[in-house]
Amino acid sequence: MRLFVAVRLSPELRKALIQVQNAMRDHGVRGNFTPEENLHLTLAFIGDYPDEQAVLDALSTVRFTPFTLSLDGVGCFGDLWWAGVQESAPLAALARRVRRALAENGIPFDRKRFSPHITLIRKASRDAAGMAAAPVSMSVDAFSLMRSDRGRRGMIYTELGSVAAQPGGRGSAGEDV
Repeated sequence: MRLFVAVRLSPELRKALIQVQNAMRDHGVRGNFTPEENLHLTLAFIGDYPDEQAVLDALSTVRFTPFTLSLDGVGCFGDLWWAGVQESAPLAALARRVRRALAENGIPFDRKRFSPHITLIRKASRDAAGMAAAPVSMSVDAFSLMRSDRGRRGMIYTELGSVAAQPGGRGSAGEDV
């Protein structure tokens, strides 16, 4: 079972990202565009792991308070184009906490440096420079364990469970507990 931990995006944020993808298409860019229902921000990529309940149990220990996530620019890693998010101490702290919970429970994950982005297109046929996302924000009040399955028309992402923020009090995402 191929797993990852992600922030699922609000309808408003997804709409802004679809507008960027449409502008790319209008600009003549071709490739594997991420379907609207698959747009997300990955906190940790686990990969093949057989025990979803063990992962959910580990993630249930992560504490954070709601925070704001805002789009900020469009960029690329080679032929993969993404939308960036504004630098956010609470987001970085949440990613650290998720990864720490996985590590403390012996759950392997990709340990590459956390680089927050939302994949828009893979295998882009040409440069999409000059594209921009509308300045949209959302409140992050939960994160999810997701399963990735290959379907006939690409990847299908299924939420297996989520962890909600705890309003106020200890454990704000901005703290590094």
